[in-house]
Amino acid sequence: MCGIVGYLGKKNAVPFLSEGLKRLEYRGYDSAGIAIHAGEQLNIIKRKGKLSNLEQELDSAPETHLGIGHNRWATHGEPSDTNSHPHFSQDKKIAIVHNGIIENFVDLKENLIKKGYTFRSDTDSEVIAYLLEDCLNNEPSLSLVDAIQKVIPLLSGTYGILVIHSDHPDTLVGIRNGSPLCFGLANDALMISSDVVAFATNVNKVVHLEDRELVVFEKENYRTINFKGKIINKRLEKIDVEKNIVSKGEFDHFMLKEIFEQPESIMRAISGRMLEEVGNAKLGGINIPVRDLLDIEHVCFVGCGTSYHVGLLGVYLVETLARIPSSAEIAPELKYRNPIVRKNTLYIGISQSGETVDTNSTLQEIINKGGKAIGVCNVVGSSMARLLGAGVYVHAGVEVSVCSTKAFTSQISAIYLLAILLARSRDLSQHEGTRLIRGLQDIPGKITQILKKTDSVKKIAQKYAKYHMFLFMGRGVNYAVALEGALKLKEVAYVFAEGYSSSEMKHGAIALIDSECASIFICPNDDLKSKNISNIQEVRSRNGSVLVIATEGDKETAAIADDVLFIPETEPELVPYLSVAYLQLFSYYVALELGKDIDQPRNLAKSVTVE
Repeated sequence: MCGIVGYLGKKNAVPFLSEGLKRLEYRGYDSAGIAIHAGEQLNIIKRKGKLSNLEQELDSAPETHLGIGHNRWATHGEPSDTNSHPHFSQDKKIAIVHNGIIENFVDLKENLIKKGYTFRSDTDSEVIAYLLEDCLNNEPSLSLVDAIQKVIPLLSGTYGILVIHSDHPDTLVGIRNGSPLCFGLANDALMISSDVVAFATNVNKVVHLEDRELVVFEKENYRTINFKGKIINKRLEKIDVEKNIVSKGEFDHFMLKEIFEQPESIMRAISGRMLEEVGNAKLGGINIPVRDLLDIEHVCFVGCGTSYHVGLLGVYLVETLARIPSSAEIAPELKYRNPIVRKNTLYIGISQSGETVDTNSTLQEIINKGGKAIGVCNVVGSSMARLLGAGVYVHAGVEVSVCSTKAFTSQISAIYLLAILLARSRDLSQHEGTRLIRGLQDIPGKITQILKKTDSVKKIAQKYAKYHMFLFMGRGVNYAVALEGALKLKEVAYVFAEGYSSSEMKHGAIALIDSECASIFICPNDDLKSKNISNIQEVRSRNGSVLVIATEGDKETAAIADDVLFIPETEPELVPYLSVAYLQLFSYYVALELGKDIDQPRNLAKSVTVE
């Protein structure tokens, strides 16, 4: 979860660290801090709470050419100044920042306490600095890198770690095992971080560390080695500097900005991949010949949170269009029941960041068992992309708000195209394929129409903000959207919301209906409309309030709803694009009315890099 950044160069490191932490704050905002080399000693400045609390202190920080920084998402130890990173060794000669979890830290800490060490914090991370100090005390002739290589085998868990030492003013070491780290070359400097976005415009070429690798910065040079000390030759990869520029522009929040970016982000996801004349899709990154598509007997989508909902939508599309049995799995649930991997199953991992540790470790287990897996992700060069080597980039652009919006619609764009590709290798006719492709081409414009109705959504959200319980209902392809709508409201407005299949309402959820509960129905003009209308009537008869998302011109549905939001006519399979846009706006404006921290909701972080 946490964000880490480091700098070694000829300029003052503090502004680079501050800017990097600002760009990484989406990864954690329980606390922030930096450690810098000042004279012959290390100084640590850290504060509980958001980065703004730390920034007030940085104006008076001494200039330095070496430093590391950290944004924390708390795991071990409550958010506090003491538990904030960086952490010192006991002698204050070593400072570390850490993203991940040291699973055996209790045993390590107890052994160090027996040796006379006194710990300052409740974190698992602090033990790393103490182990390094103990190693150097026992063998003073060791270099810092040698000591790190001796300590690494003692650590069990996942970690991305940066280390500096007061006696080594021109050395910075980065260590990766399960938590992302990349580094780049800037003018007269070397920078390292858990995400390229931290580099802003300072770096245009990066190297991604793999698991069990270290990078050693020494003055203006670097070397990469594995945990056994073998030199690893890494290739510099060019990155799009423009994508690293993060700004809210004219919007008050990143979430609203990213909702409004969806017409463009969807267009990027589908452009160049649609073959209208033959009603098919082209996805060069999946590396599966058309003939081999016929051998696929089962499709399994793997993801967490919003990405899991994308997978549920994928199940409906692949089974309906391609007639291939499909399933969606919450990644760790699949992994820890020892997955049964079959020869002709195609596994599809879904992750916005490509760094979701639960998903990546599950995919690794599938690969270990001989399974075929591809990925759907947003970040070029991410861990998922490098692990799988095949898949679809969705090109949504940087998504800063913790609540995912444009990534969801970009991911479902990739899934729609994949479903069409699979279906056209089987029974889907050219005519039907062209119908869907043309419908996809029209989606960005239809979302633009919805975004012009934000004033109406805002008024409705202000009315519904008084409710403390919400039920989101949808059938068929819109069941996954009901789950996603409920998740968005929970994440950003902190109110209880649950997504249901409308067909399940009478099997339990109807017991919650009363005047204090609001129900939101996705009721497009499709084959299931009459059944949704029956559900709406059942809620109304129990004094429940109903907000309906319906198709333009549907007077029948509008007549039985308290409030209605109309979506433009579209193909039934494509309704999720339009209904979810309304639900995203609704969640945003409810949260705004309630005065919540929209871009950085409590207890959440953008990228889940620890289990």
